[in-house]
Amino acid sequence: MNDVRRRSGEFTVSQRVLSPTAPRKPAGVAERTRPSPRRRAVEAAEKSWRPLALLAACFGAWWVIAAAGWVESYLLPTPGATLDVLLEQPGYLWEHGWVTTYETLLGFLIAVGVGILSAVLMVYSSTVEKTLYPILLFAQVVPKIAIAPLFVVWLGFGIGPKVLIAVLIAFFPVVISMVTGLKAVDPEMLQLSATMGARPWQTFLKIRFPASLPHLFSGLKVAVTLAVTGAVVGEFVGANEGLGYVILQANGNLDTPMLFAGLLVMSLIGVVLFVLVEIAEKLLLPWHASRRDAAATTTL
Repeated sequence: MNDVRRRSGEFTVSQRVLSPTAPRKPAGVAERTRPSPRRRAVEAAEKSWRPLALLAACFGAWWVIAAAGWVESYLLPTPGATLDVLLEQPGYLWEHGWVTTYETLLGFLIAVGVGILSAVLMVYSSTVEKTLYPILLFAQVVPKIAIAPLFVVWLGFGIGPKVLIAVLIAFFPVVISMVTGLKAVDPEMLQLSATMGARPWQTFLKIRFPASLPHLFSGLKVAVTLAVTGAVVGEFVGANEGLGYVILQANGNLDTPMLFAGLLVMSLIGVVLFVLVEIAEKLLLPWHASRRDAAATTTL
C-alpha cells in the first residue's frame, strides 16, 4: 500500500511513496527560466533609452548652439558639417582609425600580459610587492604626454612610442584590479585547499585565479579605453598616420569638422572595445554576469 496510516494520540502520520526522479526545490528559491527574445528586447530597450536620450539631448544642444551662431563655425561646426566629413571621407578616416586601433590593441594586450604577471608576483612575494608597487605608483602619476617626446627620441617615429604609451596608461588598472582580486579570495577556501593537500599552483588555477576574474575584467574595461587615449597621445607627439595625426592636422588647419569627425571615430573605437571586453566577461563568467544582472532568485 502507498499509504500507511498510524494514529498516535491526536496526530495522524501519512507516508507516501515519492517518485525518486521528482526533484525538490529548496524552500524560498524561485526557479529561473530563460527569457524569451521579445522579453530580452524589451529589457535591452529599457536599459538603453536613457543614455540614448541623453546622447540625443547633447547632439540637440550642439546643433542649436552651432546653428544659432552663438559660437563661430571655425570653433564649433554643426553636426551636419561633421556628418558630411564622415560620409565624404570614410576611407581616409577608416585608414587612420585602423592604425590607431592596431596600436591600441597591441598596447592593451601587452599591458594585460605584463600586468597579470606582475600582480601574481606581487601577491605571492611581499618583497616584490614592496619593491614594485612604489615604482608603479610613481610611473602612473607621471604625465604621459610629458614623457612621450622622450620615447620618440629613443624609439623613433614608428609604432613603438605609441604602443609603449598605451601600455603605460593601461598597465596600472590591470595590475591594481588583479592584485585586488587575488587578495580578495576567501581565506577559508585557501585553508581548505591546503588541508586537502593541493599544491600552490593548483590552488592558484582552481581558486585564486577564477575568483579574481571579476575584478580583473573591471580593470580591463577601464584599461582598454585608456589604451585608446595612450595611442592617440603618442600620435600627437610624432606620427604621420593615425587619428592623433588627423586631429593634429585638422587643428593646425582650423578644419574643425574634420577634427570633430576624428574625435567621434576615436570615441567609437573606445566604445566598441569596451563592449567587446564586456561581452567576453559575460561569456567567460556567466555565473558572475547572471548574479549581477539578473533578478534575485530568492523570495522572502
